[in-house]
Amino acid sequence: MCVKILEAAGKLNMEEYQFFLKGGIVLDRENQMDNPCPWLEDQLWDNITELSKLPNFHGIIESFEQYPRDWNVWYQSSEPETTPLPGEWDSSLNELQRMLIVRSLRRDRVSFCVYKFIVNNLGSKFVEPPVFEMKSVFDDSTCKTPLIFVLSPGVDPNKYLKELAEKLGMTHRFNSLSLGQGQAVIATNRIKEGAKNGNWVFLANCHLSLSWMPKLDKIVEQLQTDPVHKDFRLWLSSSPHPDFPIAILQSSIKITTEPPKGIKANMKRLYAQMTESKFNTCRKPEKYKKLLFSLCFFHSVLLERKKFLNLGWNINYSFNDSDFDMSEKILVNYLEMYEDTQWDALKYLIASVNYGGHVTDDWDMRLLQTYMNTYYKEDTLQPFFKLSNLPYYYVPKDGSLQSHRDFVSMLPNNDHPEAFGQHPNADIASQIKETQLLFDTLLSLQPQVTSSANKANAKSIEEEVMDMATKVIESLPSKIDYEGTKKIFSEDNSPLKIVLLQEIERYNILLEDINLSLVSLQKGIKGLVVMSSDLEEIFKCIYEAKVPPSWQKMYPSMKPLSSWTRDLTMRVEQLAKWSETAKPPVLFWMSGFTFPTGFLTAVLQTAARLNNISVDSLSWEFTVMQTDDQYITEAPKDGVYIKGLFLEAAAWDKKAGCLIEPEPMQLVCSMPTIHFKPVENKKKVSKGMYVCPCYVYPNRAVGSGRPSFVVAVDLKSGAMAPDHYVKRGTALLMSLDN
Repeated sequence: MCVKILEAAGKLNMEEYQFFLKGGIVLDRENQMDNPCPWLEDQLWDNITELSKLPNFHGIIESFEQYPRDWNVWYQSSEPETTPLPGEWDSSLNELQRMLIVRSLRRDRVSFCVYKFIVNNLGSKFVEPPVFEMKSVFDDSTCKTPLIFVLSPGVDPNKYLKELAEKLGMTHRFNSLSLGQGQAVIATNRIKEGAKNGNWVFLANCHLSLSWMPKLDKIVEQLQTDPVHKDFRLWLSSSPHPDFPIAILQSSIKITTEPPKGIKANMKRLYAQMTESKFNTCRKPEKYKKLLFSLCFFHSVLLERKKFLNLGWNINYSFNDSDFDMSEKILVNYLEMYEDTQWDALKYLIASVNYGGHVTDDWDMRLLQTYMNTYYKEDTLQPFFKLSNLPYYYVPKDGSLQSHRDFVSMLPNNDHPEAFGQHPNADIASQIKETQLLFDTLLSLQPQVTSSANKANAKSIEEEVMDMATKVIESLPSKIDYEGTKKIFSEDNSPLKIVLLQEIERYNILLEDINLSLVSLQKGIKGLVVMSSDLEEIFKCIYEAKVPPSWQKMYPSMKPLSSWTRDLTMRVEQLAKWSETAKPPVLFWMSGFTFPTGFLTAVLQTAARLNNISVDSLSWEFTVMQTDDQYITEAPKDGVYIKGLFLEAAAWDKKAGCLIEPEPMQLVCSMPTIHFKPVENKKKVSKGMYVCPCYVYPNRAVGSGRPSFVVAVDLKSGAMAPDHYVKRGTALLMSLDN
């Protein structure tokens, strides 16, 4: 809204705004200026080199060459958006132009810039959520205006509605119905009766009855013309869903409330719901009060951990108050039934059965049980047991319910990542993801035509897409000779040969598809062929610098178009070299395979045939190499060397050969080459070893309909216990999102 107002007033440079949304797109780095700053990632340097092409940023590359230290200080600052820029740039740029530099180098701070930009141009009321008052919402409505609660996790509008009905004397005329299978006829009748007699009708969970929504749309349309009782109100609730009728949304009042955020807010809510009688019923009050506090903290941590996105949970779970209530009842029962505290039974029932009933991912279950083991143990009953490494999270001394509430109200308002066992970098990682979501949303709202105010200065959207399509076609590698490779390997019956041929076949199909779709797109832009819906989608994706979904069917990726194209070239080059030399690489780049699990299975099959044993009896042993890649010249006798993996939420000490804490701003680090060695009857994982999951890419749940998880790699945890890295969400990634 702010951008539209400024654009209409002629106060916004749209070329700069487009850069703000898309960043720098570099398909070929051959002609790019060299990066003078070793601390600056390639993707960030791409942004700077492309930014220098805008009229107001000529000379910025030279500034990085002249003042690399000053730029590093700015880059490392905790609030770069308010820190003065090096050299003359601080005084020569306006607010949007400063935002472009923040967007180029520190994406985690973009949301703070946007907040300030809106306040400065529109006013603070546009970024401050209004106080939620049901009475004022009701006063704004009429008998013909539906009111929709847009549901958010942990919020139940039913309670607010019942309170309002009681306040306005409508309790006896308040009808609520949860929609679902077979409820459509009842809902229709209740609306008709309500419109006639002046009742309130509340239809909850409309997203569970989407097939009936078109009929509801017609009923709402009919209400506009039919006579309706002045007291009638139609209340609806629904989770956001793309199939919800637009017409109902346009004609209704929308209401949404955010659930309480933060450990403190959640614990306050739990203790506010606790009554004196309930708090004092257990016959072992000393144990109960301590373990209840730990349970409240456990529940709050599980709810709030989702803010770390990929580093939080692999899959989002809807933990709710009923989980807590049931766990509290289990706690009371087991404390009263047994003299000794039944730790194993409590931990199993609360973590594995009760909360664990929601959890579908094995690695998430491991995390859940790790938290439970931390908070529920004999030490918890000791005075002032610490729940985290931070000084203010501990179990308070015994006291009344009010004293516990007072203690909770003294906890920090903002949660430090360490409260969850996370590194401060986890906050930065989640802020970058939020920024990307902001850009995706803004791009989806962009008009697909060039505005008249900027037509004179800017290329048309069609010209931009045409140029980008040409660049992609030129950068595509050639297809690999499948038949020629088949002949060369005709006498080779190893499983790795099958992997090579399958991979070549898949990449050749992908290259053919990309080339055909781009040529068709260019013809469509010229008007030589009809633009189909598939071509429209490719057009939109290329304009937004994204990879079209039809190109991602061979392997999942979260990369933008520029780095995805470079990555594709590297993948094909690995296979082409293997095909030409007829020799497997000494160091395998496993990330370059469309099916990495198939490749690993082939390595196990090779070892099984060599040693004449069953493939099912084999598992992996891992050795992280201390030798640099250039000095590894021969393949190992058993297994393979794997290069090119990334370590997220930790760093690697090459000399000591173990995990260590990452540096500030170090979100991922390159992992040294790892020797994957097949072994028979492997022993159990020894103490001091962290079982590290390896995923295809940052989305740890699923990719292109396949699980993102590939293999579990054993890494030495060094000075910290393995549980430390479980809470950190430490994992190996085969590819990144940049």
